[in-house]
Amino acid sequence: MKKIILTVSLLIGLSTFAQDHFSGISTSNRVGILNANINPAELANLSKKFEVNIYGLSFNVANNKIAFSDFNSDTDFEQLLFQGSSPVNARVDAEILGPGFAMRWQKWGFAITTKAHAKFDMVDIDPTIGNAITNDNFILNTTLLDNPGNQRLSGTSYGEVGLSAARTVFETENHRFSAGVTLKILFPGSYSNFGLSNLNGTVNENASGAYLTTNSPATLNIAYSGNLAESFTNFDDYSKSIFGGLNGFAGDIGFNYQWKKGKDYKLNAGLAIRNIGSMTFKEDNNSSTNYVLDIQPNTQNPQGLDLSSFENVDSLRDVEQILTDNGYLTQTSGQTDFKVKLPTVLSTYADFKLVPKVYITAYLQQKINEDSSNSQITVPNIFSITPRVNLGFFETYVPVTFNEISGTNVGFGFRLGGFYLGTSSLVSALISDSKQGDIYTGFRWAFL
Repeated sequence: MKKIILTVSLLIGLSTFAQDHFSGISTSNRVGILNANINPAELANLSKKFEVNIYGLSFNVANNKIAFSDFNSDTDFEQLLFQGSSPVNARVDAEILGPGFAMRWQKWGFAITTKAHAKFDMVDIDPTIGNAITNDNFILNTTLLDNPGNQRLSGTSYGEVGLSAARTVFETENHRFSAGVTLKILFPGSYSNFGLSNLNGTVNENASGAYLTTNSPATLNIAYSGNLAESFTNFDDYSKSIFGGLNGFAGDIGFNYQWKKGKDYKLNAGLAIRNIGSMTFKEDNNSSTNYVLDIQPNTQNPQGLDLSSFENVDSLRDVEQILTDNGYLTQTSGQTDFKVKLPTVLSTYADFKLVPKVYITAYLQQKINEDSSNSQITVPNIFSITPRVNLGFFETYVPVTFNEISGTNVGFGFRLGGFYLGTSSLVSALISDSKQGDIYTGFRWAFL
């Protein structure tokens, strides 16, 4: 388990990584495939008749403990990550946009897109347990645990192919209303989940180590599939099996309204529900098992579970085996194939033209499902305000993002023709104590 923490810490330590993919550029009035990713109805508003997506890359990290100023500290990242008493939340998220094509024909818009995802999440982890596993300094201390929620370590990789269509359903000289849908064909790659809920117990730290006992039985889910069955601490394992076999479907539905003024608009607003669906993992090494976890002192372990047993463990199979060998697990249910829900979100935005060439966008992303479910891929709630200057061939913008995990962040980005480069956190990372970092880039070619 120490390797898990170390990996997350190292990733958080990279200044090239946030939690809002393509922030700022995806709501530009230079409408293309990126806009359709947050609302398929935007395909009816394509700026050019045709667009080819060459590539798009977005790498993100956000957490609620470690800030950029901590990089100059002599304190280990693991100690910083588990400081204080509030639960630890961290997200490592990569999104890759592959080849794609979009076209506008009369009142219709169509697109075919490809995308890959890789994620690692820490959800509501009790810092006491993390400290007990990673702390090498022996102290005499007794800590009571009472966490009714579900603490999760979760990793996911999967690919998707999207088929989109949109149509303008109503249009006058000053108003336009469009609707669109996207069908996503899903290719699950790898998955891992460690979910511990209703933990009520005690951590005793003494000269011989740190030991956990439970006052009442807790519930535990351990699930794994693909490369992440062997290890989910190395990010290379995610990239090796992003596209698995076809085994899932999801969909987006969106609506768009424009208040037009001449060739441009005065207001562009949209509403979409995205990622409605799930995928099933069916690899040969699949396992998803629910247990009752009851840790009591016995002749083999008179002080309870020795938490140092997990110090060099990076496989959920090994965690499962350690707990089973010590007699702490009672299986309640299990299955080989299991279903995982995509992170369904409600997205809404409004882009206002203030004066010629100057715009400001308000964007809201609200998750529909809770991150605590063992079968749920996580997603953060986000609100952003983005002022933007668009000179045609050149565009620049400054997204101000409010992230439920990392707080307020300020970024910067620009577009030069079809090339774009940006971040939603660079400015705040340079001038304040930001807990987020990211970078994204891409190129698309639009013509006619």
